[in-house]
Amino acid sequence: MTGFQAFLRKEWREALATNRVLITLVFFGLFGLLSPATAKYTPELLKSLGNGIQVIVPTPTVADALDQFIRNIAGNGVFASILLAMGAVAREKERGTAALVLTKPLSRAAFLAAKVSMVAVLLGLGVAVSGLLMQIYTLLLFGQALGPGFGVTCLLIWLLLLAFALCTFLGSVLVRSQIVAAGIGIASLVVLSLLANFPALAQWTPSGLLGPARAFGLALAASNAAQPIIGCLALVVVTCGLAWLAFRSQELVAVES
Repeated sequence: MTGFQAFLRKEWREALATNRVLITLVFFGLFGLLSPATAKYTPELLKSLGNGIQVIVPTPTVADALDQFIRNIAGNGVFASILLAMGAVAREKERGTAALVLTKPLSRAAFLAAKVSMVAVLLGLGVAVSGLLMQIYTLLLFGQALGPGFGVTCLLIWLLLLAFALCTFLGSVLVRSQIVAAGIGIASLVVLSLLANFPALAQWTPSGLLGPARAFGLALAASNAAQPIIGCLALVVVTCGLAWLAFRSQELVAVES
């Protein structure tokens, strides 16, 4: 893939210059801080709002912090992944810069690969920072941190977010509007969420990763992890393949001087 490394470095510099890296780290980092705090202090808040009525709330545990973390980062993180991917290619086509950069020693395959890699790296950094802060703050609040399996939890969440990001990325390749690409990403979220309601299909969807992610974090058996992992990897491969098939024959228009 001609020009991949040079274009990926250019993408990284641009992500730094436009504060996409900083915003991603802050956004995901907040969930790492807020999740254990929410799990720790929500029971106390409920008791204080009892107005004289005795409210019996179970003592919060590390498992509660993990549940809150998975809900926060997997739920809100999906929208962050859509925002990161929606302009990956559509923005370049809107501005007419895609045609310009492809006149250089840069193949279309390298162009798409660098874009996908950048989205994957940003999501990976976000999840890693969030997971690290989650561990630190859980240790401070609960006196213990999650075990090594929490690293697998973060990896599965990253895969889930990447699957939704690449659905949006495919939309970004197909259309010239970032808003429409975001709409395609949201539509894919709705469709996959609906499919997750059917028992025969649920374990093959990204949502099927949530159970195994929790199990690994708590060092429990995760016998149903293979199907959602295969399903997500297949979705990643298919969306990347369709994006390449669509992009290789597209006519790109440069900005007129």
